[in-house]
Amino acid sequence: MRKHLFTSESVTEGHPDKVADQISDAVLDALFADDPNARVACETLVTTGVVVVAGEVTTDTYIEIPEVVRRTIHAIGYDEPEHGFAARTCGVITAIQAQSPDIALGVDRGGAGDQGMMFGYATHETPELMPLPIMLAHRLARRLSEVRKQRLLPYLRPDGKTQVTVEYHDGHVGRLEAVVVSAHHAPRTPLARIRADLRRLVIEPVVPTQWLDRKTHIYINPTGRFEVGGPMADTGLTGRKIIMDTYGGVIGHGGGAFSGKDPTKVDRSAAYMCRYVAKNLVAAGVADRCEIEVAYAIGIAEPVSIMVDTHGTGRLSETAIVKIIREVFDFTPAGIIKHLRLRRPTYLKTAAYGHFGREDDGFTWEDTDRVGDIKRAARHR
Repeated sequence: MRKHLFTSESVTEGHPDKVADQISDAVLDALFADDPNARVACETLVTTGVVVVAGEVTTDTYIEIPEVVRRTIHAIGYDEPEHGFAARTCGVITAIQAQSPDIALGVDRGGAGDQGMMFGYATHETPELMPLPIMLAHRLARRLSEVRKQRLLPYLRPDGKTQVTVEYHDGHVGRLEAVVVSAHHAPRTPLARIRADLRRLVIEPVVPTQWLDRKTHIYINPTGRFEVGGPMADTGLTGRKIIMDTYGGVIGHGGGAFSGKDPTKVDRSAAYMCRYVAKNLVAAGVADRCEIEVAYAIGIAEPVSIMVDTHGTGRLSETAIVKIIREVFDFTPAGIIKHLRLRRPTYLKTAAYGHFGREDDGFTWEDTDRVGDIKRAARHR
């Protein structure tokens, strides 16, 4: 039996980088609520007591950005000045300009807003057709936030991190090697209490027992203390958690971030489309695992390349699968935006706990509505 370990991590919505992502997407949603055709590239920096929002926005509407920023921070849970970062007291600096007219030349005629490559993936490992390590890490991080918001553990604060290491046997999930949970907490909270509470209320409700054994390592606040957290402990930036936003490092990544970008930016929209196509291919039984890469040139509508890798699990050749993709799916920016209905204020929800695998959040790229079309196209290959 061939064994290997693979690890993925996640963070809570109170992690400084995720605070920045959520602010960027909250600005995008606020603009889209009144102007669905707005062009937005919004970047955020957060640190002790300060938020900086910068970028390029072209729109027919107006929003009060500091108000959006404070509302988002309050919803995350930073509402006490003693945390070093609070919705009511932080400074908000904005530096917004219009989109470059050179970029607009290509976008206005339906082309891609930039060059680059984007990836998508699906696998039979979980019901959501996502890799197990990243799905468990996200569930743990989300549960950590739920416990805090429900006041089940009143000493918890918004920041937190999780990590899951899976041992694979011949490419299939065998067991869990390690689970790590680090939780931001109030001063002078006994470590023994934190570890007992998080095992009982966070780990045990989330991690299936069939993957745990006597050799599984469980680490809870392994340094012993996590009293200083959030933007007071670490500067946060939009787009610095792109691996946990996607597939936890299982496949390649083009390098482009998602949050704060309107869907004319193929960094975001084409990555969503790649996930949608890969998930439909796996759901249709074409492969057990499917990785897709597309690439664009700025101002050009059709992708310059489409690559498929089924990692040896395909029922058809990868050349045939690429032909099916080109036959069934429209990869032009306009086609992606229309089919996935991307001109809606739905992006703030994506900015924490991953953009993929969340079937209950109304994300259109998680639909498997093209399975029938794929099967019909496959009959002719």
